[in-house]
Amino acid sequence: MAYKAIIAGATGLIGSNLLNILLTQPEYDEVVILVRKKTGIKNEKLTELVTDFDKLDDYADKITGHAIFCCLGTTQKQTPDLKIYRKIDHDYPVKLAQLAKQNGVDQYHFVSSLGANTKSSTFYLKLKGETEENIKQVGVKSLHIYQPSLLTGDRKEYRGLMEKIATGVMKAIGPLLIGSLKKYRSIPAQTVAMAMFKQSIKNEEGVFTHPSDHIKQLA
Repeated sequence: MAYKAIIAGATGLIGSNLLNILLTQPEYDEVVILVRKKTGIKNEKLTELVTDFDKLDDYADKITGHAIFCCLGTTQKQTPDLKIYRKIDHDYPVKLAQLAKQNGVDQYHFVSSLGANTKSSTFYLKLKGETEENIKQVGVKSLHIYQPSLLTGDRKEYRGLMEKIATGVMKAIGPLLIGSLKKYRSIPAQTVAMAMFKQSIKNEEGVFTHPSDHIKQLA
């Protein structure tokens, strides 16, 4: 059996890697990406759905299939307005989960962050924690939450000097992070994407949270 996948955030670091994987794997014969504007990517499996994410209900009849992969996310540099930031990182992912439940989509795969916690004093981690909890409450049959540490890979946008420095530092000290600290090692976006694909063809039911070191094992 070949499956249909929906990807939200297919132009981002993880989403673009995931798209490439799904387009080349025989397990999926249809991939729909929700995009703000056309990407220009051509593939017989691919359908681009230009989407107003503030009106996701308008596309409900198109959001069907085997699995939804939510790779949406932004940064405070890209989105300084925290209300808009919350819509992208919380409201849209939760709404997509609700549509998955409504339309009988068996699986929902959500990219969160290592350290996500509703009680965190950090805005980003607190928001990710709230999003995780609200998605869990939806009750999708199979929910996979991925909590990667610092991502590596070729980004289309420049994230800033501090992230570049952090990436270099993590690369240098990564081998020193052992035991319970292994989950803090940086992780390639390609690895996260491969883990998402492999989990999606297992058809396991329940709620699964995958910290960064576990993601590497799954890939």
